Amino acid sequence: MNPARVMFLAGEASGDAHAAEIARLLMLKQPELQISGMGSTEMIKAGIDVFFDSSIIAVVGLFEVLRHWRDIRRAMAIVRERMRQTRPDLLVLVDYPEFNLRIARHAKALGIPVLFYISPQVWAWRPKRIHKIGRLIDHMAVIFPFETQYYEKAGIPVSFVGHPLVGKVKPGARASTMRSLLGISADARVIGLFPGSRQSEIRHLLPLMFATARRMRAQDASLRFVLPVAATLNYDEILQQARDSGADICVTRDDLYDVILSCDAIVTCSGTVTLEIALLGVPMCIVYRISPLSFQIMKRLLTIPHISLVNIVAQREVVRELLQGDANPEAVSRELQRLLGDSNYRATIGEGLDTVRRNLGSGNGAQNMAELVLSLLPAAKAET
Repeated sequence: MNPARVMFLAGEASGDAHAAEIARLLMLKQPELQISGMGSTEMIKAGIDVFFDSSIIAVVGLFEVLRHWRDIRRAMAIVRERMRQTRPDLLVLVDYPEFNLRIARHAKALGIPVLFYISPQVWAWRPKRIHKIGRLIDHMAVIFPFETQYYEKAGIPVSFVGHPLVGKVKPGARASTMRSLLGISADARVIGLFPGSRQSEIRHLLPLMFATARRMRAQDASLRFVLPVAATLNYDEILQQARDSGADICVTRDDLYDVILSCDAIVTCSGTVTLEIALLGVPMCIVYRISPLSFQIMKRLLTIPHISLVNIVAQREVVRELLQGDANPEAVSRELQRLLGDSNYRATIGEGLDTVRRNLGSGNGAQNMAELVLSLLPAAKAET
């Protein structure tokens, strides 16, 4: 019998990393599996046959999507053709819902079973779309316990697999070691600048973070700033922008978790990285900027009071969110100074981050997901 074929589709950096980890576990369990997909550097390193580089289409916001619509359409066409040619036994869609649900429609038409991993945020906006999702997929794998109730109520097969970061977010070195590697003294106060992994995030947030760093350095020249560059971005371009910023910023591609732990406070984009920072217990504030019209549309669609995963998981405001016009150098500087200087405030945030860690579960998310993938393959092909 021919080996089973699994296709992963990941549209951004976090999904690329999650798909890569699951694929590695699948290959250990069933080495003969044929795994292909749309992804980026992590999936390639995992040995997946990547037929489209998703970093080209990793954008957020209505107008950002429109700006890249030609690339997105090309990606869809390539994926559809590859599905038609190879007929995978299972299509695993990793997050990136607007793109992936369009592809799910084509997969269903071809008779290809669809597993969606990391649920669209039906609990945050457009809740009625859960019924459309149910018509397009065969199974939903969720990473937050509270999500299962939505799918069970709608009669959609669902599994809680746990959050993939739990048990994985561990620094490889001590904070002092990383500071030494970065050329930062052990007693310096260090602020992390985390603009994100998407080009659209860099465009909207990096100038804000540079302006904040300049403002804070003018007030206290002893402050140090460190900026980790995601693998999906051009390191040399970011390095040159940092040099031109006039803020004396240390740019690095060292291990992200080591960099996080070396910081006293962090200003970050929203997204998965906020959970990584939370799991390591570092105080942070979150900044969010997209095009004004995209933001107005988003505000009307949201049904929850927070936009960051940290606050959503905690179900209350644990860390400050600065959105759109409120995300300015003065406001960000004030919040970072409070994070650095107010011990009671830091302690309160620390307690909130503990709550987030507990709510994310006990771990083994990738392992559980790999087992779910194998269970959904044709019985004869899923034997290990």
